[in-house]
Amino acid sequence: MKYAILGDIHANLEALQAVLQDAEARGVTHYASVGDVVGYNADPKACLNKIRELDCTVVQGNHDYYASCNEDMELFTPNAQRSIWWTRKALSSLDRKFLRRLPVIADVEDFTLVHSSLNNPHRWSYILKSKAADDSFRNQFSQICFFGHTHVPLAFIKGRTIEKGFYDELRIQPGLQYLINVGSVGQPRDHNPLTAYVIYDLEARTISMHRIKYDIETTQLKIRDAGLPFRNALRLERGR
Repeated sequence: MKYAILGDIHANLEALQAVLQDAEARGVTHYASVGDVVGYNADPKACLNKIRELDCTVVQGNHDYYASCNEDMELFTPNAQRSIWWTRKALSSLDRKFLRRLPVIADVEDFTLVHSSLNNPHRWSYILKSKAADDSFRNQFSQICFFGHTHVPLAFIKGRTIEKGFYDELRIQPGLQYLINVGSVGQPRDHNPLTAYVIYDLEARTISMHRIKYDIETTQLKIRDAGLPFRNALRLERGR
C-alpha cells in the first residue's frame, strides 16, 4: 500500500494534476492531505473537486478555515487576506461547508495528519526548529506524523534527541518517531519551484520526497486573469 501525502495545494490545479499523474505512475494506491487545499491561486473549486474524487483524507489548514468563514484575518499578510476574500467568493456554500467541517487532526492507517502542529493545531503555529517539533512530539501517539504549513520539506526524528534535516528518502526505524513536513504542492517556499509531495510506502517502510515540473506559466496567467495579487504569481517561479 502506497500513500501520496499532499500538502498546501493552494488552489494550484496545474501542480496538483502533475502530482497526481506522477503518483499514479509510481503505483500510489491511496491519498491523504495535510490541508490548505485553497488559497493564493486561482482554482480552489477545481482542486477541491479533485480531492473529493480521490476519496482523500484531509485535515483543515488555516486557509481552508478562513476561506470557509467570515472571521477577521489579523495574522495574515495583506496579499493573503486579498486571496482569502477572493477565494470566499469563488467557492459555493457547499464548498465552504466542506472546508469548515474538516478535522484539524486525523489518524490514517498507522500515521497522523495535521496542518500545523499537534500541540496547538488551531493556532496555526509553525514547526521550523527542534523546540517547536518537541512540543508537537509530546502530543504525537503514532510513530509518524505528516504536517505542512511552512511549505518547506523538513524531517524531525526523535530518539534520545531530536534530529532535523532535509530528506530525499527515509527508512522508518523501530523505536523512533517521525515528524515529516511534506512540502507544498502548490506554492513551494524552499527556493525550488518544482511541486513537492511525499510517498509513504507502508510495506517497505519508506518515506520519499518527489519534485515534479508543472505548467507554472498557466498557473501564473490564471492568477493574473483572476485579479489575485501579482506576487502570488511571481513567487511560484522563485519557489519562495
